[in-house]
Amino acid sequence: MRFPLRLKFFVFASLLAVLPLAIVGQNLTTLTRDELKSAANEDLTAVASQLRTVFDNEFQGRWLSPLQVIRNGIDSPELDVPQKVSLLTLGLQELPHVIALQLAIEGSKLPILAPDAAFSEKIENAGLDSVATLSTTGEMLTRIRANNGYGKPIIEKLDATGDWIATIVLPLETRIANRPVTFAAKIDLGSLVDLVANHPFAERGEITVIDSQGRTVLTADRKDVTDREIVRSAVPLILANARADTLLGYVRPDGTAMLGAYAFPNRFPWAVVTEQSEETAYAVVNAITRQIFLIGLIGFALASVGAIVFARRLTRPILEIGSVAQKVGAGDFTARVKNVRSRDEIGELSGRINQMIGHLGERLELMKFVSHGTMSAIQSADEEGMLRGGQRRRVSVIFTDIRGYTEFSERVPPEVVIEALNEYFDAQTSIVVDHDGDVDKFIGDALVAVFEGENMETRAVNCAVKITQAMQGLLQKFPDYNLHVGIGIASGEVVVGAMGARDRMDFTVLGSTVNLSARLCSKAEPGQVLLDQATFEASAGLDGVAFETLDPIALKGYADPVPNFAARLA
Repeated sequence: MRFPLRLKFFVFASLLAVLPLAIVGQNLTTLTRDELKSAANEDLTAVASQLRTVFDNEFQGRWLSPLQVIRNGIDSPELDVPQKVSLLTLGLQELPHVIALQLAIEGSKLPILAPDAAFSEKIENAGLDSVATLSTTGEMLTRIRANNGYGKPIIEKLDATGDWIATIVLPLETRIANRPVTFAAKIDLGSLVDLVANHPFAERGEITVIDSQGRTVLTADRKDVTDREIVRSAVPLILANARADTLLGYVRPDGTAMLGAYAFPNRFPWAVVTEQSEETAYAVVNAITRQIFLIGLIGFALASVGAIVFARRLTRPILEIGSVAQKVGAGDFTARVKNVRSRDEIGELSGRINQMIGHLGERLELMKFVSHGTMSAIQSADEEGMLRGGQRRRVSVIFTDIRGYTEFSERVPPEVVIEALNEYFDAQTSIVVDHDGDVDKFIGDALVAVFEGENMETRAVNCAVKITQAMQGLLQKFPDYNLHVGIGIASGEVVVGAMGARDRMDFTVLGSTVNLSARLCSKAEPGQVLLDQATFEASAGLDGVAFETLDPIALKGYADPVPNFAARLA
């Protein structure tokens, strides 16, 4: 059965328009879904970790540390009781979130209490006794003493006002009337409540802070949320005082597919749970799928119309070219394409076919007088290129490698990986240039630099230690990257020159010195610079650099352990 060219062209054009789009769309959807899931998981983990850090920093920095300062002042034997009470009042004024400071004297029912006036008024308006509410009871102090709970928060909710309060108790060496005294503080957790309620993540997901019973905290109502799988997973870890941050995929009792993560503040008996529905996480994928389907339909329609319109115009000159090709195949090298004059690819093809027919005729005539070998030699003439080879030189080679790169590249988007590598390579390259070195190549996350000439070893060592210093600066600038650099330096003879294929060459350095620097780099700890013996002997007296002789190490390709030395800024 004969299939006309026009029909084939129509089918081909239609498939060409739709099939790649379908394949690309499917792959794009799958990849996007995976990327979005990864991004959502990273987002969930990052938010949980961020809140954990904020909770711990808030506790340590704004509460516990200032309270310890006040405690130390009260403990001073040079202060009498009125002065200690004055210190309580002063501390209350300086700490906005502290609503009460107290000195509890063992055996006394009347605590020395400095309450916040505004919060006391709020409590009184709610029908509570402010002194009784803001005082730390003897029973609580006894329980804290028995459980060694000093410095640990005890959380409670004032149902009458809706406020969340933390009690922190610290022991004192001070004795009043020869009785032990305890320092206690009441802290308003309103800042943590606002942080959770107003966090930007709440627009795309849920944040829940739970206690060891699986109930919500820092909320208006304490709800039991143990029906959620992720909460049931976190509760035993809270009870065991474990700190194993986790990422989960699960289904809620109502059938909603969820992604979730949790983290544990070190200073609170809580877990911070972040959740997001898969529907929300994959909203972009669903929109992309719909757009791809719509574009596919439009593309199919346009391709069909275009194929029908252009098939007629394209097949006529093709048939003409085919007719001429048939004549040439029969040995008629005088045939030419004459009826195709379009100024497009078909017209250009017609001209080239005519030219080819002429060349074939000429070659056929030429082959009557020369051998096939001679023709091949003629065809391969003038293919000389750049001379290959090299020369020996003595250099110092620096080999740097970024540590933690593999884990980093797996947890962040590729754009961030490229940005980070460029940042690190920019810093390293600048230092190499400043020390009159030359960057030979970049190999993935590694850099190879070459130093030649006078004082090449000392310049290489200076450069390496400066790189480690710069990398520490980048680590502080980008703590989330968690990238370090290990460096190896070797000095000796190498081969320098153009190497490679005739059509693709590279100008580089090769030799055992290069290999040794790479091996030393692989053994270097993060932030460490390792030197071979030749480099050490030439730079041992370098000012501003401290050297350390290390035990010889076994390196791949070396029969005996290799002496090595460490260099760092003095």
